[in-house]
Amino acid sequence: ILMVDEKGKNMKCLTFFLMLPETVKNRSKKSSKKGNSSSSSSSKLPPVCYEIITLKTKKKKKMAADIFPRKKPANTNTTAVQQYHQQNLNNNNTIPAPNWQGLYPTIRERNAVMFNNDLMADVHFVVGPPGGTQRLPGHKYVLAVGSSVFHAMFYGELAEDKDEIRIPDVEPAAFLAMLKYIYCDEIDLAADTVLATLYAAKKYIVPHLARACVNFLETSLSAKNACVLLSQSCLFEEPDLTQRCWEVIDAQAELALKSEGFCDIDFQTLESILRRETLNAKEIVVFEAALNWAEVECQRQELTATIENKRKVLGKALYLIRIPTMALDDFANGAAQSGILTLNETNDIFLWYTAAKKPELQFVSKPRKGLVPQRCHRFQSCAYRSNQWRYRGRCDSIQFAVDKRVFIAGFGLYGSSCGSAEYSAKIELKRQGVILGHNLSKYFSDGSSNTFPVWFEYPVQIEPDTFYTASVILDGNELSYFGQEGMTEVQCGKVTVQFQCSSDSTNGTGVQGGQIPELIFYA
Repeated sequence: ILMVDEKGKNMKCLTFFLMLPETVKNRSKKSSKKGNSSSSSSSKLPPVCYEIITLKTKKKKKMAADIFPRKKPANTNTTAVQQYHQQNLNNNNTIPAPNWQGLYPTIRERNAVMFNNDLMADVHFVVGPPGGTQRLPGHKYVLAVGSSVFHAMFYGELAEDKDEIRIPDVEPAAFLAMLKYIYCDEIDLAADTVLATLYAAKKYIVPHLARACVNFLETSLSAKNACVLLSQSCLFEEPDLTQRCWEVIDAQAELALKSEGFCDIDFQTLESILRRETLNAKEIVVFEAALNWAEVECQRQELTATIENKRKVLGKALYLIRIPTMALDDFANGAAQSGILTLNETNDIFLWYTAAKKPELQFVSKPRKGLVPQRCHRFQSCAYRSNQWRYRGRCDSIQFAVDKRVFIAGFGLYGSSCGSAEYSAKIELKRQGVILGHNLSKYFSDGSSNTFPVWFEYPVQIEPDTFYTASVILDGNELSYFGQEGMTEVQCGKVTVQFQCSSDSTNGTGVQGGQIPELIFYA
């Protein structure tokens, strides 16, 4: 057969005869005429028809996984597969049995068997600081394909032919997590090792793993770890993570400053926090947090935690604390008696509070701007009636969801419709039945249809695309205003808020009407 492709070119790589039946041969007149004129010697041979076949070369290629779909191995193979996976986890370096390749249909799975495996390993890494090292096997080709740093290390112009490489600045667990990504194309992160894994991914230029680490950190970001992550994000040059950290620190400043992680930050990060104009915290809390950091820093520098040493490690950062902006009681009962200030500084600050002619101070005397809360109002109008809205210990509740991370600071509530009155309010914020924030307080209403804010002790972090339940139990003798013409979706600045009815509501509040007309939040 003469075989050609679609463009008419001869295909030299394949040559074979195609045997067609007599019926197909008779369809061609030319073939039948040639058949009549053939010699008698050829009449004894089977009828043959020669055809030119056009090859179509654009057919999509199938991968191994498509040809051999993954099936559950037999019992004998299952044990072997589990053995190899356990080997990789335990690093016991057991050499696989013969024909282990047949257990895995794809190159990805076969490649994964080599993860943390001594079989065919041509390099070893001694990872971790002295006293906590772990010896891990590697395969230069696989590592070079996954990292440009490994490629330069093994195949570059200045490559060194070493059988063992020491890496004292990377934790073994983090290095294993990076190897698992390179060998298995799997990302396995944990809260206690993700920062070390990010360091390893940055050091060896594995950008997709680094991005996964940053996403993991952003998802798990809270007031408890925001200060530490701020310090690390600046070190790793991750501006998006840095911005996220500042959002949390600004909105939940007092929680962040009181966290244990605050004492673990470096001096540069401490200065940046103390300079922060939008820090949403009382200055006495900032002052106490700085002293706590100074005590831990003395321990790091192997100094006795005396007043003099605390002031020494704080240095000029002490003057970034806006002591003159404290409430007078906070200063008199706190900062003035802490011993960290000199006698002259204490006297000058007292004069700053009381004297008409104020002395010059080294401390910043301008109050922080803090954050301006936003209010999401969900009703288009309000009203009052002779028998509504009454409170007898029943719960008013509504569910809401946002499309961006925000921090709920409190609720706006309606007050009395019969003149001035005082209400006791127990507010709660829950997610899937778990209480995230609550507070018991009182507020005074002046008889107008305005809303009156009731605050949580600390702002509560709200994640996007998840419904939360806002509840309030009011206690008061007077009837109040109530909202009506409620909206299921409200655009508030750059944040979209959706509302739906809550099964916790036993006093009549729902989407269309009732209490909790406002959500007060920082964004």
